[in-house]
Amino acid sequence: MSDLNDERDERDERDEHDEHDEHDEHDGELHDGLLEEELRQAAAILDPVPAELRRTAVDAFVLHDLDARVAELTFDSLVDGIPVRGETDPPRMLTFQSDGVTVDVEVTAEGLIGQLLPPGPAGIEVLSGPREHARLTADDMGRFTGEAPPAGPFALRLRTGREVVVTEWLRA
Repeated sequence: MSDLNDERDERDERDEHDEHDEHDEHDGELHDGLLEEELRQAAAILDPVPAELRRTAVDAFVLHDLDARVAELTFDSLVDGIPVRGETDPPRMLTFQSDGVTVDVEVTAEGLIGQLLPPGPAGIEVLSGPREHARLTADDMGRFTGEAPPAGPFALRLRTGREVVVTEWLRA
């Protein structure tokens, strides 16, 4: 009978030990995450990434989807547009083109409005570096809208049924 009690005691000790290890592992992961964030903040202050290197990295980020075609910027109202008298904060108009696909985008303080040509449904991601991507959907007419304007550098990744097109990266 004492053998059974000894086995039961050993099992109880192992269960307690396993539970303790799980808590230690969770606490360790939390501590590691906090430490990593503190180190990131310190590095950003003490040794910031040079602007040119950041720009190069953001441009290279688009290459992770090697089958994508790059749509080049063919019109930017900041560069090519004619100023409108009395307009204090005009929307930014952008046009991108790639082998038969045109993407017209209007960037406003309220968000994005755009259209794909030729018209058709598509999934659209608003890329913004390592941050979470906003996901938009173009309707059958190729129209899409996004609630929030992109902050910082951004690009659009369009997925139609047959192809993937990524626009050049721009600063909002």
